[in-house]
Amino acid sequence: MSRFLVFAIFFASVAAAQRPPLNSLLLDRLVGEWVLQGTIAGKQATHDVTAEWVANHQYLRLHEVSREKAADGKPQYDAFIHIGWNERKKAYSLIWLDSFWGIDPEAIGTAVAGPNELLFVWKDERGAVSFSNDFRYAPKTDSWQWTMDNVVNGTKKPFGTVELTRKKAAS
Repeated sequence: MSRFLVFAIFFASVAAAQRPPLNSLLLDRLVGEWVLQGTIAGKQATHDVTAEWVANHQYLRLHEVSREKAADGKPQYDAFIHIGWNERKKAYSLIWLDSFWGIDPEAIGTAVAGPNELLFVWKDERGAVSFSNDFRYAPKTDSWQWTMDNVVNGTKKPFGTVELTRKKAAS
């Protein structure tokens, strides 16, 4: 068998094994450039957020960067957030990689979608919910509200409430 034929068979099998693109009207509404404003950890915050489909339309990647600067001039906060579909769980999965957390199981949240919402929860090593972040889309204003809560012994403790509005195009 020629090398060409072996490579052709290999690449054909890899292409056939790829998952189809993730189709989500709700996530499509999050694609674009946004300004996030509100309160996080008791402080006013303004961040820029860019959301785009990546990895053959498998994940929606958000890049969130604070406008507030640290002493070294770099953003106080920088995060990459990937949202994808977990077929086995029939739920959305989200991994939040930022300048505060490390990579561990607690960086992964899951959500079941409603018509205009994704209610993400994170669980600790015991399986108890430790954090929630509700993404709610408002069709009338084409904006998103995120409500973030620490969860202690089953009780939500407010961490942050922000709104994402579309960034206006430069004139």
